[in-house]
Amino acid sequence: MSPKEQRLAELLAPVAGDMEGMRSTLARELSSESAAVSDMTDHIARFRGKQLRGALVLLAGEAAGRTTDEHADLAAIVELIHLATLVHDDVLDGAEVRRRVACVNQRWDNQVAVLLGDFLYARAFALSTTLSSRLASRVLARTTQVICAGEIDQAARRYDFEMGQARYEAIASAKTGALYAAACELGECYPAGRECGESELARFGQENGLAFQIIDDCLDLEGDAEVVGKSVGNDVEDGKVTLPVLFTYERADEATRAAIRDAYTQPGIESRVARLREVCDLAPGIAHSMARAKELALSARARLAPYPSSAARAALEAFSDFVLERRW
Repeated sequence: MSPKEQRLAELLAPVAGDMEGMRSTLARELSSESAAVSDMTDHIARFRGKQLRGALVLLAGEAAGRTTDEHADLAAIVELIHLATLVHDDVLDGAEVRRRVACVNQRWDNQVAVLLGDFLYARAFALSTTLSSRLASRVLARTTQVICAGEIDQAARRYDFEMGQARYEAIASAKTGALYAAACELGECYPAGRECGESELARFGQENGLAFQIIDDCLDLEGDAEVVGKSVGNDVEDGKVTLPVLFTYERADEATRAAIRDAYTQPGIESRVARLREVCDLAPGIAHSMARAKELALSARARLAPYPSSAARAALEAFSDFVLERRW
């Protein structure tokens, strides 16, 4: 077991049994009578990754003292939705590799990838209707709307070097933070009939999700694809202006700003992210972004204070550190 795998295993130890239950449900839900669908779901099973969002459902439930027999299924539903977003994101980004295997859009094509993402969403919502409470269906229907709106907003802001940090964070919170928040909300509140998206645990998820996205955006600019385990440089290729670039652009002289815009838009550039690195110093922007991610993670950790001491709460506290340490 590698050091990072060991670190993750320690983090998830308080819910190890329920994580196995979640994985069993996932395996069942990814099966299909269609040979073509099964071929694709077998492939994306290799995208499993760290399963942090499902883990948050279980850890939040334990920390709040609300875990039920259905929490493993809740966690699986959240992971199915996450898988669907990954498949669709890879189409939007034109990504080639995820978890060191070919993306669905590369191994098959964009049309098939979109349909597979839709299939996963449908499976997730179908499973949510079998639970004893409608809370999961309501929370996740709301959350997927927020995620899709965030993706649309991001697409509308391509090549927008003037959007500012607040707008960037609003979009990143919608795209990524929303599902983290929903995972914690469901873990804490299920099976109550009311939504509790403003709880401290839900805010914990939102802030850690935003920190996660900021770090992801830094890795897309400076990360090694072999270490990160997926394609890098996609944001620049797709015209997405992320926080490190916004910070760099805002403080650059006009000549450097023009060079940054050219790196994004000039035809015939083989690697736009490499050109961007050549025409400006991204280090201050990355440092600023990492500092912001740390600020968010520390704020998230402080939100756990009202919850009683437990192994699950300690794991959630360590979760914020894990997000900051992530380089893959």
